[in-house]
Amino acid sequence: MDYVAQLKQLPKKHDYFIGFDSDGCVFDTMELKHKECFCPAFIKHLGLQAVSKAAREVWDFVNLYSKTRGCNRFFAIQHARDLLRARKDVQARGFKVPELKELDAWVKRETKLGNPALKQEVEKTGNQELKTMLAWSQEVNARVADMVSGVGPFPFVMDVLKRGHEMADMIVVSQTPLEALEREWEENGMTPYVNLIAGQEHGTKSEHIHFAIEGKGYAADKILKVGDAPGDYKAAKDNNAFFYPIVPGNEEASWERLAKEGLEKFFAGTFAGEYQKKLLAEFDAALPSEPHWN
Repeated sequence: MDYVAQLKQLPKKHDYFIGFDSDGCVFDTMELKHKECFCPAFIKHLGLQAVSKAAREVWDFVNLYSKTRGCNRFFAIQHARDLLRARKDVQARGFKVPELKELDAWVKRETKLGNPALKQEVEKTGNQELKTMLAWSQEVNARVADMVSGVGPFPFVMDVLKRGHEMADMIVVSQTPLEALEREWEENGMTPYVNLIAGQEHGTKSEHIHFAIEGKGYAADKILKVGDAPGDYKAAKDNNAFFYPIVPGNEEASWERLAKEGLEKFFAGTFAGEYQKKLLAEFDAALPSEPHWN
């Protein structure tokens, strides 16, 4: 499957383009996935049982309660490792946090940071550390498939999708594996409102937007990214697009404002300037960069 070609071949049917993140943005799944699926497998596969309390606190901070929220799962492993290594309580126990040098090297040379690319790398190199990373990631996916169901979209999401669908070409822009995304959007009857669901297999969020809009003549002030994490803002900024934040902890109010105000400002050409600045200031204030235990 040529995922980049899928993005490049999307037809332009409207003057406006909107990309939506999924986990924690459209669906209230972030806490469930990270606390019940990602973190237990993280502790198990990296052998962190002896420092499990610290490991859980670090994982939740990286993925839910800080400016790294929503990052790719392999970046999350790197961030969590670094924070865990720096903790005084972990050092006091003489616990050696895994170095993960092979993961660092793979992440540097690969952009499609998902299981298909990692599996290819493992088959090519036979590297034990990367085998462990793949086993962790596969277990996460299995846990998500087993655990996460019946979670509908936040209130006002459907209002936004229905209104947006009338005026804009819309896609999902996410770092979640494609299989989970397709299942969740299909389960809730939402796939008819988007032209494509792009997951981690399609590359980075910035690449999703770039390849979807490249050479198709969308004006910069007619491109919008909706998301709940700094990585979503980066994807918007990299493509000179507007950003509408779904503020963590204030998701319902964020969607209501987008449905009743933000979307119309975007379509009316009044989103720029003070309105965008106000939204960005609120978003920046919602997530810390430094952990509370420091």
